[in-house]
Amino acid sequence: MTWLVVVLVLLLLPLLWAVFIYNRFVRFKSLVEEAWSGIDVQLKRRSDLIPQLVETVKGYKVHEQDLLRELTELRSRTLATQEPAERGRLEGAVSRLLGNLFAVAEAYPDLKANTAFLELQDQLAEIEDQIQLSRRYYNGTVRNLNIAVDSFPSNIVARLFAFIKAEYFELDDPGERAVPKVAF
Repeated sequence: MTWLVVVLVLLLLPLLWAVFIYNRFVRFKSLVEEAWSGIDVQLKRRSDLIPQLVETVKGYKVHEQDLLRELTELRSRTLATQEPAERGRLEGAVSRLLGNLFAVAEAYPDLKANTAFLELQDQLAEIEDQIQLSRRYYNGTVRNLNIAVDSFPSNIVARLFAFIKAEYFELDDPGERAVPKVAF
């Protein structure tokens, strides 16, 4: 009788281990999806500000028509993309164009003093901070999932149930990684 109990325990332990690992993967996958949702919300908030920003700047534009058109087109492309790597590349381009837009605003003292423009600029700065926080959280959850997918023995369960590594939300432009120069 004890022999049978030992055999049952030895058979049950791997099954319980597999259930535990499977549930861990489900949790990691849910955290990655939740984190991506957080990034998506912040990117949507930023995207919603862009038309207001463009309209505010339009009254002051003379030579900036191409910049405003490119920013609007790029905004549309980012809203249609859900792949983290591609979305990261497109969002990096949006960030660069927004930086160019604010640089252009320097040429128009009236625009720099416009309260609506200043409020939009402040909101955008806050959203950029939130995007950074969301990006870090997302990449941390992706890291945890990817480690579990690659680590032994959980990689056995990952292969068995088709859990795959997730993509990081990264900046592709080396210029965005560079430390900005500040001059006083």
